[in-house]
Amino acid sequence: MPEKKKSTARKSTDRHMTNPQATASVKSSEPVRVAAAPPLNGQKQLSSFEAAMKLFHTRNMKPARELFEQAAQGPERDVAQRSRLHIAMCDRRLEQASVSLRSAEDYYTYGIALLNSRKIAEARTHLEQALSLAPEADHIHYAVAAVQALNGDLTGAHEHLKRAIEIEPRNRLHARQDTDFAHLAHQPPFEALLYPEKKSW
Repeated sequence: MPEKKKSTARKSTDRHMTNPQATASVKSSEPVRVAAAPPLNGQKQLSSFEAAMKLFHTRNMKPARELFEQAAQGPERDVAQRSRLHIAMCDRRLEQASVSLRSAEDYYTYGIALLNSRKIAEARTHLEQALSLAPEADHIHYAVAAVQALNGDLTGAHEHLKRAIEIEPRNRLHARQDTDFAHLAHQPPFEALLYPEKKSW
């Protein structure tokens, strides 16, 4: 299966800095005072994290990210670390939302990029969407079979690989050499599908 590369834009976090020098209206002998936000205590940090997780699971990424930002500033290290990980996930989801996907080939191409990056769950979603738009496309059945095999859905993988081979028999040879199917190639019923010339069944 041809690999397609997806360029990823690196996100940089904003750094808010205060000017250490006094302005012309302030005498040099007077210190510049910056109003600091009150520190987040452990309970408020956990509340922010839990609220963010609810928004995250309902795919409200922007407000979820803001709450994860708050939770990342709290005193509990574990909660702060998990918040930072979720901020990165929110950034990826928000980036994907900006990608314009319309046709089966759009979803297929993006799904393959995710598959090559081993983002299996996201790849499966996009490839299955591609298949719903082009249910007789052998290359999409093949890709769905690959992502399902990697996701542990052996029944679905066998079904879609079988269909890909029915539509285009050359997919059998591709699958024999594809590392995504290597762990299944000699297990029934995949062996019978990939090596029908054998007489042992």
